[in-house]
Amino acid sequence: MHALIDLYSDTKTRPSNGMRTAMANATVGDEQAGEDETTLKLCARIASLLGKEAGLFLPSGTMANLISILVQTRPGDELIADAQSHIVSTEAGGAAAIAGVSAYALASPHGIFDAAQVARAIRPASRTSPRTAMLCVEQTTNFSGGAVWSMEQLRSVLDVARGAGLACHMDGARLLNACASTGVAASDYALGWDSVWIDLSKGLGCPVGAVLCGTERFVGDAWGWKYRLGGAMRQSGVLAAAGLYALDNNVAQLARDHENAARIWRALSAHTLFRFDPPAPQTNILRFAFPGAEIDNVEFVDLCARRGVRIRALERGFVRVTTHLDISPDMADAAAATMLSAACELVRRKA
Repeated sequence: MHALIDLYSDTKTRPSNGMRTAMANATVGDEQAGEDETTLKLCARIASLLGKEAGLFLPSGTMANLISILVQTRPGDELIADAQSHIVSTEAGGAAAIAGVSAYALASPHGIFDAAQVARAIRPASRTSPRTAMLCVEQTTNFSGGAVWSMEQLRSVLDVARGAGLACHMDGARLLNACASTGVAASDYALGWDSVWIDLSKGLGCPVGAVLCGTERFVGDAWGWKYRLGGAMRQSGVLAAAGLYALDNNVAQLARDHENAARIWRALSAHTLFRFDPPAPQTNILRFAFPGAEIDNVEFVDLCARRGVRIRALERGFVRVTTHLDISPDMADAAAATMLSAACELVRRKA
């Protein structure tokens, strides 16, 4: 059944008519030869936004993470990341399969670990152990509930990693959601990180793409891996134009997405069936479970889908709800009513 209200992920956004027009009218050239003016403009603009020297347009955020690892590690190394982060759990083991890098997965309640955990994870030099080479953080967190790293938290883990000589990478797929939530500039969040990227196909509503940023040297090395992985393109300006349109028109809409998530949270948190973790939303992602109620999260998600609301079942009994540009306040209210009705029905069935 086609979901009428699709809250599975913010990747479900579709390009607006204005974005499609911008794509159709884009100035294009051979991107691989450095001749696509629109792509060059997008990369320069996002690099400036993040306070970095240069940027690289890529087909996906997964490629951005993988290239960052490939450039800054060597086979046999180990990276440190949260256990539920995208790099660890949702990239088909690319770091291991392609870069030959294993992950030291840290357990944390909302995807935000502390400096002491990082210090304990850094292995002393040994001929029998992998070399700890990289620290990765996710801003905002994803499967952990859309939590935002504070500047203090970021600085504390960065200082430990820097002191140990680690490369430092920020998966900033939803970094602009963090900015919309806190008012902190993207360049402030990115300060001190060797590599950072933002996704265009989530909160910004583009059909495809991400921009990876760092020093000129880093981006030069990243270009080699982009080519090896099949990511080099030709007239990519038709895609980059969507990113430029989003920067001009959709960034301001992120706060509305957050408010729609809060609308759903207010409606459901008033009922004891739902336990939210984090307890209250910071951005556009909600995560909840059903403690004390005999509700199977997969059964709940399936029932909601049959009633026209698509959401996502996670591990450990959690459900994730993600608002985005295509969701209106009325749709958020209707989705909350559907989820409450579905939960109550499943409780009655068990009685």
